[in-house]
Formats: sequence, structure tokens, C-alpha cells
Amino acid sequence: MSARRRRRPGSLTGHHARTALSVARLRHTWWVSAHRRNATAAADGCYEAARAAALAGVPLTTVYWWARHGVVVPSVSPVKEKLWSYSDLMALRIVSWLRHPKSTSLGDLPASPMPKVRQAFQELDNLELDPWTPDAPDTSPLLVDRAGQIYIRAHGEILDLLGQRTLLPEPVLELTAPFSSEGAHGPDLKRPRPHLRIVPAKVSGEPHIEHSRLTSQTVAALANRGYTADQIAAMYDEPVQSIREAIDLARAATG
Repeated sequence: MSARRRRRPGSLTGHHARTALSVARLRHTWWVSAHRRNATAAADGCYEAARAAALAGVPLTTVYWWARHGVVVPSVSPVKEKLWSYSDLMALRIVSWLRHPKSTSLGDLPASPMPKVRQAFQELDNLELDPWTPDAPDTSPLLVDRAGQIYIRAHGEILDLLGQRTLLPEPVLELTAPFSSEGAHGPDLKRPRPHLRIVPAKVSGEPHIEHSRLTSQTVAALANRGYTADQIAAMYDEPVQSIREAIDLARAATG
């Protein structure tokens, strides 16, 4: 009879070894998938807390509170330093719109309770839908009627928060449009100023002067060093009004 091979303490054999290998592969696949998602989010836009709050029109303390409590977690970097993507800005704005009463072209809309907002986002997760997607920046699967009730558009159907098919009684808001609610103001997330644009994946989602790659942060940095709007306009051969708008937006976004 051949001698049985002695197993070193702590080593794995048979089923346990195969299980450990499968777990390791799953962890690697998850890490690669998460890394790719974060890289894609960062390419669309990358904003620190103060700029994310200013562009989304949400108080800075609220942005941090929502991140800590899992309402809108920053997708580029959820740890220090927290960094939000352009899609996160849309999610912040959507939650803010749902949570506050607002005056719109549809009339005065009441606030939607936070439990309903959380339920809506949970149902989006169940349906594997995002509150906003770069492929359809003018639409969102989240809809709200005059009574503040939330609905979900999924696969050509309208669902309630229980996932049941229903009829939508009212039209939907334009989620990228500027708004004011209880003193907070959010600029247009596509055209924050008449001559400025925000385009996901262009100059990392930074606000920039239309038909150029000149960002508002670059312009503001020059202004902070003492250059006048006229001097900056001459440097880059851009209209003075566009330069002034870039400086104004950058300063508003940094408080």
C-alpha cells in the first residue's frame, strides 16, 4: 500500500480548492467590472463634492448625507476623496426634484416622500435601470405626476412602485432643465450658461465654452491669477461674453 500524501496545514484539496478558485475568479470578475464602471463614469465627468452640489442644485450637506446613507453614492470614488460622475449629478437632481415642492410648466408639484424615493430607486435596481443614461439624456425612467406620485418607464411600459403596469396620468418633467426649489438653484445640465455646454465624455464632462474645449475651470484659474476677461478672450480667440459666463459659472460652483 502506497503511503498517503501528507497535506500541509491550511492547504485545500478537492471540492474546497475548487470552491476557493471559483470565489477568487468571481472576485476578480467583480473587481474588473467595477473598475470598468468607475472608469466609464469618470470619463463622462468627475466632480468633487462642492461642484457636484452646485451643478446639481443640491445643498452640500445634503449631498454628503445622501452619500453616507446610500441614497446617491458617488460612482467615481465613494471614499475620500468622494467624486461624483455626470450620471450622479442627474441622480442628485432627480432625488432633489422628487423630494421638494416645485413650480413647473405643469403647475405646482408637491414633494414625494423619501421612502417613496428610496422605493423608486430600489425598483430601478431590481429592473437594472439607471435614473439617467448618457444614451438618452432627455429622458429618465422615473416619472412624477401632479400629486407627486412616482412611476417608472420600463421596456415600453409604465409601472408603479410595486412593479405593476399602470397608466401615467400626467406628462414628465425635463430633468436636465434649470430649476429653483426652496432657495436652491440648479443650472441647466446641458447648457449651464447661454454660451457654455456640458457634454458627457467631452473634456471629462466639464462645463466648457461651446464649439471649443476651453473649460470654465481653466478660464476661472486664469481670472484668479489676475487676467481680465478681455485678456483671456484674446488669448483663446473667444468672445468676451463667453469668458465672463465661464468665470461666473466657475465661481458659482465653488461658492
